[in-house]
Amino acid sequence: MARIDAFLKLGSAQGCSDIHLAVGVPPMLRMNGDLVPIRFRDLGASELEGYVEEILTKKLSEQFRTGHDLDFAYVTEDGGRFRVNVFRKETGVGAVFRAIPSNVPSLDTLNLPAVVTRLLDHHQGMILVTGSTGQGKSTTLAAMIDELNRTRRLNIISLEDPIEFVHSSKGSQIIQREYGTHVPSFAEGIRAAMREDPDVILVGEMRDADTIRMAMTAAETGHLVLGTLHTTSAVKTIDRIIDALPAEEREQTKSFLSQSLIAVITQVLVKRNDSRSRKAICEIMVMNRAIGKLIQTDQTHQLAAQLQTGRDQGMQTLDQALMAGVLAKELDPDAAYLNALDRRPFQRFVNDSSILPRVELPGG
Repeated sequence: MARIDAFLKLGSAQGCSDIHLAVGVPPMLRMNGDLVPIRFRDLGASELEGYVEEILTKKLSEQFRTGHDLDFAYVTEDGGRFRVNVFRKETGVGAVFRAIPSNVPSLDTLNLPAVVTRLLDHHQGMILVTGSTGQGKSTTLAAMIDELNRTRRLNIISLEDPIEFVHSSKGSQIIQREYGTHVPSFAEGIRAAMREDPDVILVGEMRDADTIRMAMTAAETGHLVLGTLHTTSAVKTIDRIIDALPAEEREQTKSFLSQSLIAVITQVLVKRNDSRSRKAICEIMVMNRAIGKLIQTDQTHQLAAQLQTGRDQGMQTLDQALMAGVLAKELDPDAAYLNALDRRPFQRFVNDSSILPRVELPGG
């Protein structure tokens, strides 16, 4: 058994989301959003490098020695699965292990809005799940794939970096391919997938213009495309896609978004009221004629107003979802306040007054 497995086993037993290993500090666990050190000595440079080398394949070890950061999936001896990032910094090696549950979650267990399930009734177009790193995008996408797998008979091709949740085929056939292992790039993976009779293509990350362009082509040609972007709102998602492509493709991109984009789901993980876990809170934009017109006329700054008034279609802003969670006593009010875009309505619920803005008294 690799020595690093002991830390990973401890982290999993504690229910943490991530295990951080760095030189000069003890191993740390990400517990409900906070980093907590475990009772262990500060890790030395050669010690940690030895831990990491034990779990690297020959190919990965060669890549790391030439200065590359590594992203890969690692399975412990007892079957625990982790997404791993290994890097070098000034004091030596660092590594972060993201724990991947052994069972693929369902949309019901994630307690996502009901509209997410309804969106999967579409047979073509694009659904984007967005948010910053560590906000549960991969988990939500895995649950969406599982829903399709259970309820429909499809050919689902998933392009990931790296493969996280491992799906077993139920009603559908699921083919999981890994960036760097099975395909040289996401764009090439999509191009290949379109020749493999797919119904659904999952794009693990739409990180460059070529990938976005190929994903758009797939969505326009009769496939359901699920993808992710590191954007923190529907408005920023639309702007990011338009800005990622050359100026001469701008009008074509806006036309695609207004006609083939199904929805944007932007999520953050917010601490629950019991402080024992976090809940996915979603901003949801569902494409309709009014939103399409705003996109085509470069008025994306008005999208938030459409989300606020589109509840009958399942839409909501992040702040609406946060406030609903606070009023239902599901969310920690302080965490909701810190995640809100407009914090003023949340101030009256805050327990820790130190996080509120200071008010300067006249002459003070």
